[in-house]
Formats: sequence, structure tokens, C-alpha cells
Amino acid sequence: MSDTRWLSESEMAAWMAYVAATHLLERRVEDQLKADSGLTHAQYEILAKLSQQPGRQMRMTELANRLIVSKSGLTYQIGQLERMGLVTRMACPSDERGVLAVLTDEGLRCLERTAPGHVAVVRAFLIDRLTSEEVETMRQIMTKATTAMEAAPAGPLRPGKSPG
Repeated sequence: MSDTRWLSESEMAAWMAYVAATHLLERRVEDQLKADSGLTHAQYEILAKLSQQPGRQMRMTELANRLIVSKSGLTYQIGQLERMGLVTRMACPSDERGVLAVLTDEGLRCLERTAPGHVAVVRAFLIDRLTSEEVETMRQIMTKATTAMEAAPAGPLRPGKSPG
């Protein structure tokens, strides 16, 4: 007999609504970013993270961790952004093995041009559809899920096992 706890009808409906909404919202965000700046969502997030840092720079390993992407995936995206003149790489002065990603002035201008459209999409299709209480509930739910996933050991979760 299987020890799988199948989703109830209401749990399945909630899961499917989440999947549909996240996929559709991601598509809308990607369409807006491509139209406004030629950026992907991943590239936009890199520019946004760098813009929030002192000196608009961050070690590549820390940036990958903050964006929750692989180092190789980040390296590829940074290469694309470098070709566009939006980011540069430089050696880390405090660690000869470290590499910094640095947001260029053109990268900052691109972000400033693109951000209003990005926020408009997020507002139109998500935030402005919710009450302030629902926004807070969403934050709490996503924080719980993030915390559980960050605490769980790497690798696949087996049926009947709890992530921690």
C-alpha cells in the first residue's frame, strides 16, 4: 500500500490555480520586458539586485545565491548582459579568486526605463487584484514555502517523507 498523501480536491484546485497563475504572470512579465528592453526576467532580476547594492556591485557567488540560480546559469546571463553593455565583470579586490558583477551606468538607465512597465504588469495582474490582507497572506504563505525549501536537504523528496 502506498504511503502517498494525495491532494484533496480543494488542495488540487489550489495547486492548479497557483501553477496557472504563476505561469501566466511569468509570461506577461517576459512579454513586457522583451518589448520594453529586450531583457529576460532573469536578466532584469540581475540588474535589479545589482542596483540595490553599494557601488552597484556584488560577488558572483553571492548574486547567484540571492537570485537562487546556478553559478553557470548566472555566468551565462552575465555574459549576455555584458554584450549588451549593461553589466561588467571585474576582479574582487579582497579575494583574487572572486569576481564582481557590476551594473554599468547604461544598465542602470535600462533598469530605470524598464522598471515602470514591470511594476505595472505585476500590479495589473496580481497586486491590485488583492486586498491588503490578501497581499499579507500571500507574503506569509510564500515565506513559509521558501523557508521550508531552503531548510530541506538537496535532492528529490520521496513519497511519505517530510522535508524537515
